Amino acid sequence: MAQILKGADVVSALNAKMITRIDELKEKGITATLAIVRIGERADDVSYEKTATKRCETVGVAVKNIVLPGDVNQCELMQNIIKLNDDDNVHGVLLFRPLPAHLSDEAVREILKTEKDIDGITDGSLAGVFSGSNNGFAPCTAQACMEILKFYDIDCKGKRAVVIGRSLVVGKPVAMMLMGQNATVTVCHTRTVDIPSTARNAEILIVAAGQPESITKEYFSPGQIVIDVGINWNDEKGKLVGDVNFEDAESIVGAITPVPGGVGTVTTSVLVSHVVEAAAKTVIT
Repeated sequence: MAQILKGADVVSALNAKMITRIDELKEKGITATLAIVRIGERADDVSYEKTATKRCETVGVAVKNIVLPGDVNQCELMQNIIKLNDDDNVHGVLLFRPLPAHLSDEAVREILKTEKDIDGITDGSLAGVFSGSNNGFAPCTAQACMEILKFYDIDCKGKRAVVIGRSLVVGKPVAMMLMGQNATVTVCHTRTVDIPSTARNAEILIVAAGQPESITKEYFSPGQIVIDVGINWNDEKGKLVGDVNFEDAESIVGAITPVPGGVGTVTTSVLVSHVVEAAAKTVIT
């Protein structure tokens, strides 16, 4: 039976570190503050906003909510981003995406300051991930995968790692972060020939396929570490499921993250930790 890599334990460890840093910042007169920009009333955005706000409040990070109408024009959205860029009391900005079709995502990503881009959406942040520099922040979900590996003392050095998915949100950045930890990385995607055989050869398998329970027993081998990024609603089962078929994997692999209660749980805490880190960078030493 596989070890279950629970996100709650990782979150507790991250929170403990954050609270210490937040207290140190408050002694210097700085309250770490996150601005959440939401456009319209999409149910998933509203739900995540509540989750992020609650997580911030738990550790003492302030939240500023900016809610814009679904038909907001590009100019007004850009003005709000510029205002947040210029507000020294706001340390991080979270913009819910995808944006409505009439808005330019690229334009917003170009204008948001990298140092306030706590979800790793700007080119500056992604360049920092790919170069290994300390410029900006990694996408939160990708870093959540790495935080889980770190917490459970899973050494990536010299390991064969396979990433299924090549998005800029998870696949590509987590591949670079794994290489930064000296893993040997293969990225699989929709044009990869025979993904199951490649996946079976992995010692660390990170799945961001975007298809519910599509990764089944032929992808696994004994002793593997499996990180399941997927979060999907299964109508037939009436519950959330991952991209990995958990029952297939649990009987074969060495360790696996659950869905829910795995990567998604850690992602929100990573987001908050980025706000704290962004605030700490404003302190003049």
